[in-house]
Amino acid sequence: MAHTTTLHRKRGFIHWVTELDRILRGETTSLASMRKGMLELPVAGLIVVLLGLASIYGFCMAFFGLFNHAGAAGVQQLFASMVKVPMLFALTLVVTFPSLYVFNALVGSRLTLRSLTRLLVAAMAVLLAVLASFGPIVAFFSVTTTSHPFIMLLNVLFCAIAGFLGMAFLLQTLHRMTLTEREATPAPPALPASDAKPQAAEESADAQVIDGAQAMDDSAQTTEASDAKQQDAELDAALTEPQSALDPIEGRVLDQHVRTVFRCWVIAFALVGSQMSWVLRPFIGKPGEDFVLFSPRESSFFEAVWNALRGLLGG
Repeated sequence: MAHTTTLHRKRGFIHWVTELDRILRGETTSLASMRKGMLELPVAGLIVVLLGLASIYGFCMAFFGLFNHAGAAGVQQLFASMVKVPMLFALTLVVTFPSLYVFNALVGSRLTLRSLTRLLVAAMAVLLAVLASFGPIVAFFSVTTTSHPFIMLLNVLFCAIAGFLGMAFLLQTLHRMTLTEREATPAPPALPASDAKPQAAEESADAQVIDGAQAMDDSAQTTEASDAKQQDAELDAALTEPQSALDPIEGRVLDQHVRTVFRCWVIAFALVGSQMSWVLRPFIGKPGEDFVLFSPRESSFFEAVWNALRGLLGG
C-alpha cells in the first residue's frame, strides 16, 4: 500500500513537471488548446513545483553568504533564503491579486476568479522557471567574487529579466483568454424575415431619400465584415502553426481593456515585489555580519539598489 502511494506521488510530480514544460513551450496557452478549455492546469500541483523552483533560487542566492561567512551563519542564511524566496512571491501575489481582479472587472472582462487564478499560476510558472534557470549562474559568481554590491545587483538584474518574461507571458495569455471568451459568447439572434417584411411594406416615400446613404452604409458594413472574416481566417490559420508562449497573435491588435489590466497590475506587482524583497531581507548575507532572519525596517529597496550601484562603481 505504501509502495502504491509513493508511485502515485511520483507520477503526480512527473505530471506537474510535464505541465510546466507544456506552459514554457506554449502548448497549454495556444489558441487551439484554449478553444477546447479555458487554461486547464493542475493548479495545486503546479504550486508545489513553483515553491520548489523558488527554493532552488534561494539556495543559489545564499551561496555568497555560505562562502563568505565564518561558522554557522552561512548555513543559517542558506536555509533562511530557501524559505524566504517562496515567501516573497507568495506574499506579493496575495497583496496584488485583489487589484488585478478589480481592474479586470472594471474594464468589462468576464474572466472569472478561477480563470484569473490559473492565469497567475501559469505566469508565475514562467517567471520562476526562468529565475531558477539563473540559479547556477548566481551560485558561480557567488563563489568567485567577494563583492556584495555586485552580487546584489546581479540578483536584481536576473529577477527583473524573469519578471519581464513572466509579465510578457501574462499579457499574451490574457489576450488569448479574452479572444476565446469572446468567441464562446453567443451572438444575438437575427431578426426573422417574417418580421422584416411588414416593416418594409410600411415604409413611406420619404425613406427613399436616404437610400443612397443606406447603400453607402451597407457597403462600409460589408467591408468591415470582410475584414473581420479575413482576421478570423488568419486566426484559424494560426491554430495549425506552432506558437511559443510569448508569440503575439498575428492580425489581432491587443484589446484596450487587456492593455489597461496589464499595465496597471504590472506596475503594482513590480512595486510591491521590490519592496517586499526589502522587507524580507537579507537573502544573501554580508561578510563579517552575524546572521539575522529579518533586517530592521529602514530605507527602501530602490535606495538600496542605488547605493549598491554607487558602491560598485566606487562612487
